[in-house]
Amino acid sequence: MKILETERLILRLQTTDDAKFILELVNDPSWIQFIGDRGVKTVEEASSYIENGPIRMYEQFGFCLYLVEKKEDQTPIGICGFVKRESLEDVDIGFAFLPDYWGKGYAYEAASAVLAYGIDTLGLNRIVAITTQDNHASAKLLERIGLQFEGLLQFSNDPEDLRLFSLNYDESK
Repeated sequence: MKILETERLILRLQTTDDAKFILELVNDPSWIQFIGDRGVKTVEEASSYIENGPIRMYEQFGFCLYLVEKKEDQTPIGICGFVKRESLEDVDIGFAFLPDYWGKGYAYEAASAVLAYGIDTLGLNRIVAITTQDNHASAKLLERIGLQFEGLLQFSNDPEDLRLFSLNYDESK
């Protein structure tokens, strides 16, 4: 099901048919470095990952990480959307793209559309994002779409301090 459309992209719900792509994405070295190893090593595990992650989150909250594909040929290039983490009070915007699609404006295009969707359609007043301290490209993109660095935080299961970014919509008017 299509959620958003931009000039060059379609953002839609993930399905288990996307398992091969998700397997590639979550095992990309940049994903492992900046997001972490999810232990997804087979197409079957990727299918389970989709069912227990994005599909379940959409059923529970009405949003998730959407599959991002190029409009011209439906090539999947990444994911972008919202996550509701138990460890964060607010909804978290996230994104990840295969390296072949970096530097082409796709992440900015998708994240901008998702942010607007969160404010205009989902009615979110505060949106946050987290990055590792060394993920400068993601931090730059978050600031470019309007989020501001708020401080460092640490999850109980992660020894590293993460950077927290936020956008308070009421303040951005």
